[in-house]
Amino acid sequence: VTYKAPVPTGEVYFAENFDKGTFAGWVLSKAKKEDTDDEIAKYDGKWEIQEMKETKLPGDKGLVLLSRAKHHAISAKLTKTFVFDTKPLIVQYEVNFQNGIECGGAYVKLLSKTSELNLDQFHDKTSYTIMFGPDKCGEDYKLHFIFRHKSPKTGKYEEKHAKRPDADLKNYFTDKKTHLYTLVLNPDNSFEILIDQSVVNSGNLLSDMTPPVNPPQEIEDPNDQKPEDWDERAKIPDPDAVKPDDWDEDAPAKIPDEDAVKPEGWLDDEPEYVADPDAEKPEDWDEDMDGEWEAPQIANPKCESAPGCGVWQRPMIDNPSYKGKWKPPMIDNPNYQGIWKPRKIPNPDFFEDLEPFKMTPVSALGLELWSMTSDIFFDNFIICTDRAVADGWGNDGWGLKKAADGAAEPGVVGQMMAAAEERPWLWVVYILTVALPVFLVILFCCSGKKQPSAAEYKKTDAPQPDVNEEEKAEERDKGEAEEEEEEIIEEKP
Repeated sequence: VTYKAPVPTGEVYFAENFDKGTFAGWVLSKAKKEDTDDEIAKYDGKWEIQEMKETKLPGDKGLVLLSRAKHHAISAKLTKTFVFDTKPLIVQYEVNFQNGIECGGAYVKLLSKTSELNLDQFHDKTSYTIMFGPDKCGEDYKLHFIFRHKSPKTGKYEEKHAKRPDADLKNYFTDKKTHLYTLVLNPDNSFEILIDQSVVNSGNLLSDMTPPVNPPQEIEDPNDQKPEDWDERAKIPDPDAVKPDDWDEDAPAKIPDEDAVKPEGWLDDEPEYVADPDAEKPEDWDEDMDGEWEAPQIANPKCESAPGCGVWQRPMIDNPSYKGKWKPPMIDNPNYQGIWKPRKIPNPDFFEDLEPFKMTPVSALGLELWSMTSDIFFDNFIICTDRAVADGWGNDGWGLKKAADGAAEPGVVGQMMAAAEERPWLWVVYILTVALPVFLVILFCCSGKKQPSAAEYKKTDAPQPDVNEEEKAEERDKGEAEEEEEEIIEEKP
């Protein structure tokens, strides 16, 4: 497969394939994180533009996050500001976790168009409109879609998070292959999230974000208090119940078994443990310091052949008369009022925004990341409004990588061997799959009973198996002919 740089086929707001090998148009941040120790506050993580370590497409370059345990920040201006009006927003790019990923992100931020935006000082607090992409720490595999919504009532921004995908995302983080991440956001507030051009999550900004875009019309009154006489008890002890006269609260739960009999041969006068007769006091034992020396205890050898030693006691059994402490039965509470809740009042911050798609305009794209794993490869960023343009760009970039990987992949046998190296138990499956049919064929071919020949039947006069009528007639004719020949021979002088 020969590499050819992708070229957008329509209008785009941003397109970058890095194949020129330079940072032209990109700005490395010189900012420091706030409220962080100076040693780790700087965005001093290294970026490079280079090919993947095990590339199948010479000449295909990308942006690589090189440092581990460092803050990284890099950004670039869009060719023109994206305004959320009547056209969809499509954001798409490629990621390859070349070394896998232990803990870190590979998401992008679409930076809001503001008068304060300074790419040279891009940091974690820089205003953004959308955050999108993969993120992982431990065994928590995420695919973020977050947008910052501005309240039309208070003017404050609040992050809204899309529901988690139902799909299992683990393989995209661990297989060390290049994957294509796409976000499609439509003016009707619907959205789709795709990986490798297949939908893994979808929904609507009005119904599938947390917290919801629109607050509730009513809220609980924060000043309301539960009355002191409010009764939340659904059940209460029966006040009219009386303890039965024969209820003995002092009866023990266990009593000695009066039917038990001491086993014969029980050695009452022998202790279970005796002093070790072979033990000797250590030479360095100081009775003034260590006290009087006593031999260590060992199991009494006389008890080994006996059913037991020491004072015999009857075993304990459950007391049939035991009832425990008496409690009155529970009955429905006639004064039950239910679980108290504060009364509802109109929400002073209520608003209804039916067009959350109309977000803050976007003027730049940035990556602001921390990772405990190095060599994360990014490539082929595109922001556009036409799905066909994004699909074509993806096919010419990610699609080419996929085709090259497919051409270089081992055959079926090679894949089976590689799978068995990761999961050794597969060798058992392979052996059984091959050996069992061969064994059954050999068993079938060799287990048939050999039939004795006709000559052997004649020698032994053993009964032969049934034959058909034609065979019987042939045998009869042959026998008669042999008898006639013998008579002719006898008649000759």
